[in-house]
Amino acid sequence: MRTSVESLEQIAVEHGRSGVGVIVIHDEQLVHYGWRLLLARQKWVSRCLAARDQVEALDLLARYSPNVAVLDLDIGHERVMDIVASLRSVSPDIAVLLLSGTTAISAKAANYIGATGVVKKTLSANDLANAVHAVSSGKRLFAISPPPGANRLSNREKEVLSLMSAGATNREIAVSLQVSAETVKRHAGKIFRKLNVRNRTEAAHRGRELGLSLPRQGASC
Repeated sequence: MRTSVESLEQIAVEHGRSGVGVIVIHDEQLVHYGWRLLLARQKWVSRCLAARDQVEALDLLARYSPNVAVLDLDIGHERVMDIVASLRSVSPDIAVLLLSGTTAISAKAANYIGATGVVKKTLSANDLANAVHAVSSGKRLFAISPPPGANRLSNREKEVLSLMSAGATNREIAVSLQVSAETVKRHAGKIFRKLNVRNRTEAAHRGRELGLSLPRQGASC
């Protein structure tokens, strides 16, 4: 059943009178709810709107003037370049962040059609939120930079992170690198601080983004 504009308005999330307004354009309602939950936790977001197609997006854009449009490249039968052009015809200053997944687009092409940035939708929730915040602040985002602190990792820390990303436990990492488990814990703590992550799961995700994931020893091909 098609979601009406009125029902979409009911899932708008508001936190105060000022802040960044975001509209998420995607043809799956479950994705809308995911973005709603993510953006509701961001103090700088004042409103999150959701639209399933160009018509609904333009109606909400005219009525609420959001600052950022998050547009999935895999939106269905509609052409992304037409949607971006329509958004800019109503709101020339809106920042448009494209999400690439099955469908890819080059930075040059994204810039040409009027997008403000393009990121992979496989990024962590925190990184997606940071991308929205970046384009809302006037930044153009056409390449995913390594997470803050990634370039400061020592070679040993990269080894630990690569094994962690592959799913190895601290004991397994210690055996593999021929160090004590306590040494692995110290390296892990430094990795968490440098990558600004809270736990092994987030660190492992960052490791895979950096291409540091290695097959576990003894794993079958």
